[in-house]
Amino acid sequence: MAFDGITIANITAELRSTLLGGRIYKIAQPESDELLLTIKNNGLQYRLLLSADASLPLVYLTESNKPSPLTAPGFCMLLRKHLQNARITGISQPGLERIIHLELEHLDELGDICRKKLIVEIMGKHSNIIFCNEQDKIIDSIKHISGMVSSVREVLPGRDYFIPQTQDKQNPLQLTYVNLLEQIREKPMPVYKALYTSYTGLSPVMAQEICCRAGVDGDMPANVLEENQLNNLYSTFSDMMAQVESGNFTPTIYYDEKAPAEFASISLTLYSDKTAKTYNSVSELLEQYYAQRSMVSRIRQKSVDLRKIVQTALERNVKKYDLQIRQMQDTDKREKYKVYGELLNTYGYNVEQGAKSMEALNYYTNEMITIPLDDTLTPQENAKKYFDKYGKLKRTYEALSELTVQVKNEIEHLESILTALDIAMQEDDLVQIKEELIESGYIRRKGGTKKVKITSKPFHYISSDGFHMYVGKNNYQNDELTFKLATGNDWWFHAKKIPGSHVIVKTEGKELPDRTFEEAARLAAYYSKGREQEKVEIDYLQKKNVKKPNGAKPGFVVYYTNYSMAIDADIAGIEQVHE
Repeated sequence: MAFDGITIANITAELRSTLLGGRIYKIAQPESDELLLTIKNNGLQYRLLLSADASLPLVYLTESNKPSPLTAPGFCMLLRKHLQNARITGISQPGLERIIHLELEHLDELGDICRKKLIVEIMGKHSNIIFCNEQDKIIDSIKHISGMVSSVREVLPGRDYFIPQTQDKQNPLQLTYVNLLEQIREKPMPVYKALYTSYTGLSPVMAQEICCRAGVDGDMPANVLEENQLNNLYSTFSDMMAQVESGNFTPTIYYDEKAPAEFASISLTLYSDKTAKTYNSVSELLEQYYAQRSMVSRIRQKSVDLRKIVQTALERNVKKYDLQIRQMQDTDKREKYKVYGELLNTYGYNVEQGAKSMEALNYYTNEMITIPLDDTLTPQENAKKYFDKYGKLKRTYEALSELTVQVKNEIEHLESILTALDIAMQEDDLVQIKEELIESGYIRRKGGTKKVKITSKPFHYISSDGFHMYVGKNNYQNDELTFKLATGNDWWFHAKKIPGSHVIVKTEGKELPDRTFEEAARLAAYYSKGREQEKVEIDYLQKKNVKKPNGAKPGFVVYYTNYSMAIDADIAGIEQVHE
């Protein structure tokens, strides 16, 4: 769902009802493109998240705090200088634009009242947070946009602030019937597209919703609409805008099966066939809908370097392994050369001088075979030549037998680290993965730096029957869960023959119900490389039957007796404990 103007209107109304008149208590900049404002109002404390992230711009109230860098960025320091203890005197949205204005009042060094504006633009890759004075002169912004980057508008200190008019769109809050006719009637494009390209703040989904409520096929060309269809469209559109202006919002998430498919601040009849969950607060909705996506996006960006190191090492080892396998196949001839040598020693006395081959009975198979000969050598010299070839290939085979096992184990280890990177949800998780790469020799520890403190913890779930289930986020945690946390009669789960997490179910001496077995198996499927498959085969057994070979890589175990089940990776409904 686009973060459209109607959602912004809902957020603006919510911020106005909670923050208006409040004072800014703290200003933090947890990320380069993100602000976290702590505001006190009416004896309560609120946190307002403002993000200008190009891939996921957001504005909402949150109860969560985020760690800030030790040294505050320049933009954060500037805001602290001007806005510490500033009072919020106005919160508005121009038209139905994806923009929020925070009007602020503070005292300068002389004790005089000054007014400033903090403008949040939620416009995809063009999103920004801009700090202006009372005359709309830009003091600074979280992103600087020069004329070389944008020919439409520069966002630099000292420039005048204005909303760029890149498209000739109308304000839908000023909708009239004549205006609607002018905007869409002559456009040879689908009705819903004619709507959202003609009016600000409308997303394609909301334009489809207007068509759906009006009983108009949104995919039909706008220039063939009949008068009664245009009347219905105008009436429906007007009613929706009246609903927005009156602040009559119903923030709702719509689910496709168990996955969130869409959200909106106004009920969508378009998705009447989907499961819906309505929220009292649009901030709560946005935090639920976007928090996971935002976190994954951030972690993916921060894990790029680690992922590149692992991917490069994996590709190198896969090439090495393929070459070794081909070399192993070449050694398959070694037994043949050994037989040639033995037969030449046994029957070679019958061979005439200068012969280029010899036929002999292979007493291993009772078949006649032809042995090629070097006619410049005696039969005994030919036999020695074949025994030398046999010895060389045998030594190669023995060496490769060990090397291929080592390289195969290294490939499995690296694949397990890639899976751990996919599972990682917090920066602390990446710290532990990096430590594993350092200890495995893929990253060199910087001189003088000590081993970092690990704060990442395994996932913790509780089954429907009340049993505690733990999921390792990486190989170190897998070892810790299996060989330190788990006791002999606890149950151990893992995806069969693919990288994934160890899942431990603490039994406390009780028998596990079938439902808990299934939920633990779903966790093992979800936190594995096979999570996108329809079914994943899961091995499970009691922990006492899981062993770790001497010198094995982190997370590597062996077991010989186990049960198996094929199950989906749907963990919706399994209660997670946040520690």
